[in-house]
Amino acid sequence: MTFPKVVTVAKEQYPKSVKKEIKYGTAGFRSNAAELDFVLYRMGLLATLRSQDTGAAIGVMITASHNPVADNGVKLVDPAGEMLAAAWEVHATTLVNAPDDSLDVVLQEIANKAGIDVGKKAMVIVGRDTRPSSEHLRNAAVTGVETAGGQVWDLGIITTPVIHYIVTCHNDGGKYGEPTMEGYYQKISKAFVKLRADGASNGKYEPEILFDGANGVGALAMEEFVGHIGKALNTTRYNKGDGILNHMCGADFVKTQQRWPGGVPEQAGIRCVSVDGDADRIMYSFIDASGKYLMLDGDKIATLVAGYLQELLSASGLKLKLGLVQTAYANGASTEYIQKKLGVPVSCAKTGVKHLHHEAQQYDIGVYFEANGHGTVMFSQAAKDAIRAAAQAKNSSAEKLSGVMDIINETVGDAISDMLFVETVLHARGWSAADWNNAYTDLPNRQMKVTVADRSVITTTDAERVCVTPVGLQDTINKLVSGFSKGRAFVRASGTEDIVRVYAEAPTQEETDKLAVQVACAVHDQAGGTGDRNAILSSFA
Repeated sequence: MTFPKVVTVAKEQYPKSVKKEIKYGTAGFRSNAAELDFVLYRMGLLATLRSQDTGAAIGVMITASHNPVADNGVKLVDPAGEMLAAAWEVHATTLVNAPDDSLDVVLQEIANKAGIDVGKKAMVIVGRDTRPSSEHLRNAAVTGVETAGGQVWDLGIITTPVIHYIVTCHNDGGKYGEPTMEGYYQKISKAFVKLRADGASNGKYEPEILFDGANGVGALAMEEFVGHIGKALNTTRYNKGDGILNHMCGADFVKTQQRWPGGVPEQAGIRCVSVDGDADRIMYSFIDASGKYLMLDGDKIATLVAGYLQELLSASGLKLKLGLVQTAYANGASTEYIQKKLGVPVSCAKTGVKHLHHEAQQYDIGVYFEANGHGTVMFSQAAKDAIRAAAQAKNSSAEKLSGVMDIINETVGDAISDMLFVETVLHARGWSAADWNNAYTDLPNRQMKVTVADRSVITTTDAERVCVTPVGLQDTINKLVSGFSKGRAFVRASGTEDIVRVYAEAPTQEETDKLAVQVACAVHDQAGGTGDRNAILSSFA
C-alpha cells in the first residue's frame, strides 16, 4: 500500500466532520474554523503529492483573510508563487469530499492520473495568520504532510504575501530574492528608501500615514517594516492586535461599508491605510478639509500606479507593452479614465486574483487590481532584462523602474508592498491624497448580498458581467439597468458561501442604492432566495 497510514490517522485524529459537499474556491477552502480539522489534514496530504508532482516546494497558508475571527481557511501556493493549478483544485475538492476509508485510494488515483512518483522527496512550506484556530489547524496540515512522507518548513505567523514570496524564492534558487522573511523585508524596504533619497517630503506630499492593521498579521508585518524604512515614512499604527480581527476595521470593512475604520482617530488630510486580516488587500481613505470621508480603493490604486509606470516607460524610451487588468467590480469611471486619459489598454477578467494574475501575464508589464484592493504589478522576464540593462546604462527613468520592481511583490497582491509603491508614486508627483482622488470621480456604487438555497444556480459569462442562469434573470437585470442613466449592475455567486453578490452603479448614490435593491430582489425572486425579502427592500431606507 503506497499510503499505509493516511486512513488510520484520519479516523483517529481528523475524521470527516462535514457531510455536505464543499468545493475548493477562489480563496481555497474557507468556513467556520470548527469544521476544518479534516480539511487541513487532507490538504497536507495533497500538498505533499503536489510537491512530488512538481519537484518543488508547495505552500500552505492557513487564513480566512477578511472573514470574521471565528472563520478560517486554507489555500495552496504553487511553485512560482501562483495560486494552485486548476486541475489540482479539482483534486483538492475530490480529496476533501472523500470518505475517510477511501483516502488512500483517492490519493493513489490522483498520483496515477498525474504520473507521480510518490517515493520522491517533498517539501511543504506552511504559514498561518493570527486567528486563535490557526495553530491547531496548522498541526492538522503538518500531520497530513508528515503522514504522506513530506518535509515541513514552518514559517509560523506570517502574511499571505510573504509565503507566496518565500515559495517563489526557494524554488527559483534565490533569483527573485532571499527566501526568508528578513530577505523579504530588506528587499522591499531598501528599494523604497532609495527611491526617496532626495527627501521624504515633496510638494504637497507629506510622508505620514495612519496604519490600520485590522488587528491581524499585517500589524505585525508593519512593525517589522518600520524598523527597516525608518524616517522615510512616518507611520502611526492602530488596530495592532488589541481588538477583534477585522471587526469594524481593515480593508474589507472600509471598502464595503465606505466608512472610516474603527480604532483609528480621524485626522483631516492624513492618509489612512487599511489592510485586511492576512495583509493581501489594501484600502486608502482620508478626511478632506470640509470633513468629508473619501475612500481610495483598488481602482484608484490601479490608475495611479499604471499612470506612473506609463510615464517612466515613455521617459525611458523602452518599447514595452503596459496593460491593466480589472474585474467587473471596477468602477466604470476608472475604466474610462484609464482608456481615454491614460491611453493604457484594459482587460477584464473573472473575479479572483488567479484570473487577473494570468491575464496580466499577457503584457510586458501587467497591472492588476480588484476594486477590493487586492492586486500587484507583474513584469515579464524580457521586460526585467530590458529595464535592468537600461538602468545599468544610467537611464534615470529605467533606474526608477528598476527600483519599483524591487518594491513590488510580483507573486501576489501584497498590501504593504502596494502601500509603499503608492507612497513612492505620490512622493514622485508631489501629490496629496486629495490630488490623487481628484484625478477622476468614481460613480457611486453599492454591493449587496442575497442568501440563496444553492449558489450554483447562478452561472455567468463575459468575465462574470452577464448572468446565464437562471434563465431570464439577466433580462430582468437589463430592464432594471435601462431605467438609470449610466446604470450598470451584475450578479455573481460567492466562491465560498451560498450567497449571490450584487453590484450596482448609477450617477447618484440614491439611484445606485435603488438599483442595487431592485437587482437584489430580482435575485431573491428568481434564484431561490432564502432570506427576508422585506429586509432587502428596507436596506437603505
